[in-house]
Amino acid sequence: MRDDVQALDIRDVTANWVNAAVLEAQIEERIKALADLAHTPLFFGRLDYLHSTQEGQRFYIGRRHVHDAGGDPMVIDWRAPVSQPFYRASRKDPQDVALRRRFGYTGGDLTAYEDEHLTDPSPGLRHGEPQVERTSRLLQAEIERPRVGPMRDIVATIQPEQDEIVRSGLSGTVCVQGGPGTGKTAVGLHRVAYLLYAHRERLARTGTLVIGPNRSFLHYIEQVLPALGELEVQQATVDDLVATRVDVRGEDAAETAIVKGDARMAEVLRRAVRSHVTMPTEALMVVRGSRRWRVPAYELEEIVQELLDRDIRYGAARDALPQRIAHAVLVRMEQAGEAPDDRVQDAVARNAAVKAAVKAIWPAVDPAKLVLRLLSDADFLAAHADGVLGADEQKAVLWTKPPRSVRTAKWSPADAVLIDEASDLVERTHSLGHVVLDEAQDLSPMQYRAVGRRCTTGSATVLGDLAQGTTPWATGSWAEALAHLGKPDAAVEELTAGFRVPREVIAYASRLLPHMSPGLAEVRSVRESPGSLEIRPASGDGDVVAACGESLRHEGSIGLIAADARVPALAEALDAAGLRYLSPGEETTPEARLTLVPASLAKGLEYDYVVLDEPAAVVDAEPDERTGLRRLYVALTRAVSGLTVLHAAPLPTQLA
Repeated sequence: MRDDVQALDIRDVTANWVNAAVLEAQIEERIKALADLAHTPLFFGRLDYLHSTQEGQRFYIGRRHVHDAGGDPMVIDWRAPVSQPFYRASRKDPQDVALRRRFGYTGGDLTAYEDEHLTDPSPGLRHGEPQVERTSRLLQAEIERPRVGPMRDIVATIQPEQDEIVRSGLSGTVCVQGGPGTGKTAVGLHRVAYLLYAHRERLARTGTLVIGPNRSFLHYIEQVLPALGELEVQQATVDDLVATRVDVRGEDAAETAIVKGDARMAEVLRRAVRSHVTMPTEALMVVRGSRRWRVPAYELEEIVQELLDRDIRYGAARDALPQRIAHAVLVRMEQAGEAPDDRVQDAVARNAAVKAAVKAIWPAVDPAKLVLRLLSDADFLAAHADGVLGADEQKAVLWTKPPRSVRTAKWSPADAVLIDEASDLVERTHSLGHVVLDEAQDLSPMQYRAVGRRCTTGSATVLGDLAQGTTPWATGSWAEALAHLGKPDAAVEELTAGFRVPREVIAYASRLLPHMSPGLAEVRSVRESPGSLEIRPASGDGDVVAACGESLRHEGSIGLIAADARVPALAEALDAAGLRYLSPGEETTPEARLTLVPASLAKGLEYDYVVLDEPAAVVDAEPDERTGLRRLYVALTRAVSGLTVLHAAPLPTQLA
C-alpha cells in the first residue's frame, strides 16, 4: 500500500502549483501513516462468523485497514463496526461469532494463538450447566508484558466495558472515573482514534487535542496514537494552553492558588472588564461635507446599554459600537431626504469623531494589564470583588510587591489562567471538535473553565480518579468539575476492573481510600500475583540502592519513587553505586531501565517493578494530610508486576 502511494505521479492530475503542493503534502502524510512499526503487528485477532450469518466470513482484525493489490480487504480496522464483536462477543452473547482467535506476538514475531469457540458448549459440561467465561491466557500475557519505552496501545486487549466508552458518539461528553490500572488513559486515547475514524472529515476541520498533567506524561503517551495510524492529534498541558500571552516564572502559595483558581474569580474578572465602559454624557456631532449630524447623549446611552445587556464579548461589542452609532446618523440622513447606502455607514463608522467617542466610551482592554491591575491595586480589586471574595481572600491574591509592568511580573500558572479568562471575555477562544482531558481531578475550577473554552462547540472525554487528586484545589466531585467545564450533562462512567496493578498491591493501597476519598469504589484487580508486594525496613540509602539492584534482575522497567526532597540524596547514592538511572520523560531502553521519579511526577506513569522510598516522607511533603495520602496512593499504584516498600520511619497509620 505504501509503495502504491509512493508511485503516484501528480504531474498529470494537478492544474496548478497550489493543487500540486496540497496533494504532495497529503501524499506525504499518507506515507507516514502507512509506516511499518517493527514491533507492532498489523493484525492481532480473527473472527469466524457462523455459516448462517455473514456468509460464514472470516475477518482479520488489526490496527488499521490493509487491502491487497486488487483492493480487497485483508485486515479490518479495529474501529470498523464489523470488528466490534471481537471485543464484546461472549459465550452468553456470541453475536453470531463461531470462533474468536487471538494472536500472540514477541518482538513483532507471531509466536502463539488461542481460539475461543463461542457457540460450542464448553467440554465436560452437563446439560443445563451454565457456561463459564475463561480468562484468555494471551490477553493476560499481553497485559503483563514487560514495559520498556513509551506507553503502548491496548487495542488487542480492550475489554467490553472499555469498548462501550471507546465507541461512544462524538456529540456527547463522557467522563471516566477509574482507579489505578483500569485503563482509563488508554480508553481515552483509543476513543480519540475511534472518533477520528468515524468522523474524520469533521474533526479534520475542527481539530483534536489531548491534554495531560505534565510533559513527562505527554512524552510517555505520545506514541499510542501514531501506532494506531493517527498523526494529527495535538498534545499539550493546561499550562501550555494558557501561557501564550505571558511568561510563567513564579509560583503561588497554596492558599493563594486556591483563591485564584476559584470559579468566583470569573465574576471578578467580568466586572473588571465591563468597568471600562463609560456611559456617554455629551451629544456626538458628526460632520460630513457641509452637513452636521447630531446624536444626543441619551440615544448614545441607549446604544451602549443595549450592547451591555446583550452580554456579548467585550471586543465584539466594541467593534459593533461604531456601526450602531453610524446607523443612528444614517437614520437622520434618511429623515432629511438623503439616500445613504452601506458604504456611507462604513464611512461614518470610520469618522474621527465616532472613533474618538468609541475610544472614550468603550476603550480597548489588554487582558494581561487588567489582571496586573487587579493583583496590584487593592482598591480596584475591592471594587470588583465586593460581595464575591472576602477581605482575607482579596488579601491572599494581592502581590506584596507589585511589579512595574506585564513584562517584569513573575506570573504564576494560576495568573496565566486568569489572563486566559480575561482574554475570553474580550475575544472568544477558538473551539476544537474534541478534547481529551486526562488526570482531570487535579484541575482548579478556573482551569476547567479554560479547557471548557476549547470545546464549547465540540465534545470532551474527561479522565481521572478522584482518589488521585493531589492538588489542594482538587475537585470533590465530577458533577462539580463538569459544571465548571461547561458540560453538566456529560455521562459519567466508572471503571472498577483493574488490569495493570496486581491484586495484592491494589488491595494494600486501597487501605488509604476511607481516609482520603470515602465512598469511592475499590478497584478489583483481575490479576493475582503472589509475592508482588514486599514491605521491609531500611537503615539507609544503601538499602534503597540494593532494592533497585534486586529489581533490575527482573525483566522490564524499574521506577524508584521518592518524596521530591529525597531525590538528590538517592541520585547521589545511585551514582556512587554505579547504577545508571533516567529522569521522568526520558525513554527507557534495554540498557537503561531504572528511572528515578519524584513523587510529584509519578502520576500517570507505570513501571514493571517499583521501589517506593519512605512512604511517610511522601505524605509529609504535602500541605495537608488528605493530599499527602493521595500522593502516596498514586506512588503505591505505579507497579505492574511488583512493589517493594522501604521505610526507616514508621509507616503512615492509615496503612495499618
